[in-house]
Amino acid sequence: MKSMKIVAQRLLAAVALLCVVCFSASAQDAAQQEQGMSAEQFEQSLQFRSGQIEVPEARAHFNLNDEFRYLDKADARRVLEDMWGNPPDDSVLGMIVPRSPGLSEQDSWAVVVTWSDDGYVSDEDASKIDYADLLKTMQAETRDSNPERIKAGYGSLDLVGWAVPPRYEAGSKKLYWARELAFNDQPDHTLNYDIRVLGRHGYLSLNAVSGMSELALVREGMDKLLPMAEFDQGARYADHNPSTDKVAAYGVATLIGGGLAAKAGLFAKLGLLLAKFWKLLLIGVLFLGGAIRKLFVRGDDNRTVR
Repeated sequence: MKSMKIVAQRLLAAVALLCVVCFSASAQDAAQQEQGMSAEQFEQSLQFRSGQIEVPEARAHFNLNDEFRYLDKADARRVLEDMWGNPPDDSVLGMIVPRSPGLSEQDSWAVVVTWSDDGYVSDEDASKIDYADLLKTMQAETRDSNPERIKAGYGSLDLVGWAVPPRYEAGSKKLYWARELAFNDQPDHTLNYDIRVLGRHGYLSLNAVSGMSELALVREGMDKLLPMAEFDQGARYADHNPSTDKVAAYGVATLIGGGLAAKAGLFAKLGLLLAKFWKLLLIGVLFLGGAIRKLFVRGDDNRTVR
């Protein structure tokens, strides 16, 4: 019961964060005019890398095949902040991008890479998790908190279900799942796809967001990407030293239940959606005294740099 409460608390915190964006529409328009280039031109200005990619902050690496390219932190943040209009986020380590479709194409998608150093996450509970029961708990908590979110001006969020049921690969210490989300009763639902790679000192997060219509495309890409992420020798899960290493205060169930609150780009995800998929309300800045200002975003998907 205690672990389920932790899951619920993390999910509620994630929902609150997911509904707040600190950029106004006018600021995005000004940034767009200042950039003065199309999405295609912006993509051409990026420095893509391929092959073996080192991620020294996490003591990890990617062995990318010819289907994927990598953007280092600086260019990843350019995409997230300049192209997709997100607030600055120093936790982003990089971004994995399929060669096709490219970032400037209509059905594009990308994977935001971050790292959590919370410590060694025990997987002892992995085989005991009832994912159907976990989903019901997450759905109920999300649904029950909607009246307060709506009252505060954030609109509603519903967890429709698993787009891809959670699966933990005990041998590789990799966990993946995907959620189908509905915002403000919009008919076009959102896909939130997550991979966690467990290591000695924490876990590597790979997060992708797209429209549900692109589930097959994203799932195929994430399945291919899954074996390409590994920790370096000495930082692997099997290298854990129980006498010296920090241990996380949660297990695999909480990683899934609180996955929306992962350090990675909650704002990156929301910005991606706003830039590509939606005609919806952009929630504004929280002022002193707690007043909330509502800002509206133009709904056209004009594919120019945001």
